[in-house]
Amino acid sequence: MYSTEDYTKKETSILNQYFTNVDRPVFAIYNLPEVVKGALFARYSRTTKSLRRLFLDEFYSGTEGVFPQPVTATEVNSSRAERLYDRVFSEYGDDSVAQLGSAHVACEQSSNVLTKILERGRLTSYLEQSTRYIFYDKKDVINQYLYYVPTEVFNSTNRDKYSKILDSNFVDYSFLVRKIYGFLQNKFPKSDKDSQSVYNATMRAKACDAARGILPAATKSNVGIFASGQAYERMIIRMNSHPLQEVRNCADMLLEELRKIIPSFLKRVDIEDRGVKWSNYFRDKRINMEKISAITDVEAEPSLEVNLIDWDKDAEKNLLAAALYEYSSISEIQIKRIVETLSKEESHRIIREYVGQRSNRRHIPGRGAERSYYRFDILSDYGSFRDLQRHRMMTVEWQRLTTDHGYVTPELIDEVGEIKRWNNVMSRSEELFDTVNSISGENVAQYVVPFAFKIRYVMQMNIREAFHLLELRTSRQGHPDYRRICQEMHTLIRDKAGHKLIANSMKYVDYQTYELERLEAERRNSNKTT
Repeated sequence: MYSTEDYTKKETSILNQYFTNVDRPVFAIYNLPEVVKGALFARYSRTTKSLRRLFLDEFYSGTEGVFPQPVTATEVNSSRAERLYDRVFSEYGDDSVAQLGSAHVACEQSSNVLTKILERGRLTSYLEQSTRYIFYDKKDVINQYLYYVPTEVFNSTNRDKYSKILDSNFVDYSFLVRKIYGFLQNKFPKSDKDSQSVYNATMRAKACDAARGILPAATKSNVGIFASGQAYERMIIRMNSHPLQEVRNCADMLLEELRKIIPSFLKRVDIEDRGVKWSNYFRDKRINMEKISAITDVEAEPSLEVNLIDWDKDAEKNLLAAALYEYSSISEIQIKRIVETLSKEESHRIIREYVGQRSNRRHIPGRGAERSYYRFDILSDYGSFRDLQRHRMMTVEWQRLTTDHGYVTPELIDEVGEIKRWNNVMSRSEELFDTVNSISGENVAQYVVPFAFKIRYVMQMNIREAFHLLELRTSRQGHPDYRRICQEMHTLIRDKAGHKLIANSMKYVDYQTYELERLEAERRNSNKTT
C-alpha cells in the first residue's frame, strides 16, 4: 500500500498545473523550465520532503501572478533554481545535477563532416536527415546546391574551383538518381497489391542508395538533438577545440541558443580556468599526437574490408560466469572455477537459457553479455560509415576522410550504363581534394570527398551490442553496403574467433540478398497508417 499526502484545495489546484497527478507515487513533471525541473531534483536528493511538497514549500512563491500559468512557464521564477545550481556545483562538486535538465536543438545546414562531430556523444539522442528518402538535387533559397563552403575555402584561391566541381557533382547526382529511378520502374513494375505511395517510396530509396556515393562530405544535412545540460556542455567544450571553423562556429551558436533556455547548465563552458582550459587540453593533445603520428607515415598494406583484430579469447567462459553471477550469491572468481568444471553440453545449455527464447531481435541477453568484446578494423565507403557510426554505445574511432583508399561503385551504376560518369566524378573529386589539401590542409579537404570513397575506422563492441548492431544492420531494409559489412563481422565472430555458440545465438542476422530492400518495410508502414 502507498501513503497519500494531503494537500489543500488550493495546493491541489497549483500542483495539477505542473504534475500529472497529486495522489500517486509515480508522476511526471510538465510546464516548467528545465532549470526548475533540474533544481527540484537536485534539492530532492537532500531533503526528506516529497517532490510535490518541496515544490510548494520552496519553489512556489505563493503570490498571485508571480508564479505563471503553464502557457508562460518559461517566465517562472528561476532565480532560486539557478542559485541552487551554483551552490551544488561550487559547494557539493556534484556535476551529475547537470544531467537533470535537457533541451531539444536543431542544427540545420550542417555539413556531413560536422554531423559526425555532433553525433559523437554517447549520452546524446539525435535524428539526422536521410540521404535515402530525399532527392538531393534541389537548390536552396539562394539557388545553390545543398553543400557547405567552409570558411577556409571561401577565403582562399580555391573558392571558384571548389564550387565549380561540387556543382558539377550535384548535376551528375541529379542526372543519375533520376535515371536510376526510371530504370528501376521499368525493371520492377508496380504490383497491384501495392499502393502508389509504397511503390514510389521503395523505388526512391533504391535509387537514392545507389546514387548517394556521388554526394560530397560537404553535403548539408539537418540534425535534431536531445541531450542533457551535461552532455551539451561536453559537446561544446570538445567542439571548441576542433581544427575546423565550421565545428567551432556551430559550438558558438549552440552555446548562445542553449543559454536562452538552460543557462545554468552551461556557465562553465567559456570560463578560462574551466571550460576553456578543458578545450585547450583537447586541442593540445590533438596537435601533439598529429606530430607524433608521423612515425606511421609508411606505405599502406592491402587490407580487408572488415577484419577482426582483437577479441576476448575466453569470451564464452566469461559469458557463462557473467550470466550466472546475477543469479548467484558467490564471487565471480568462485563462479569461474565452477565454470571450468562444466561439460560442453552444460555450458551450452546455460548460454542457451541465458539468451532465452528470442521471438524478435529486440529480445537481447542481459548485461552479462557485456563482459566480452570484439574489435574490428574496417575500410568501407563513407556512406556506410555514416550509418554505422550512429551506434554510439560502441567505441568508434575514425581517421580523416581522404581519397587515398579508393572508392566503391554500386552495381546499379553499371546496370544503367553510367560507369564512366561515376568514375569522372571520382576523378575530379580526387583532383580537387589534392588542390584543397595543398592550400587549406587535410582537415578542410575532407569536405570535397564523395561518400563513395573509403574511410578507415575501428569499431569495438561487447557481445550485447553485437547482437543489436549485427541483427539490426543486416535486416532486409538496410543498405546493401553496410549489410555486407555486418554480415562479415558476424562471420568473423563465428569462424575467426571460433565463438559459434554466441554467433548462432544471433538468430536474426540476415544473410539473404534482396533486390528491393525497402519494399516490405514500406508495406508494413502503409498497413499501420491504414
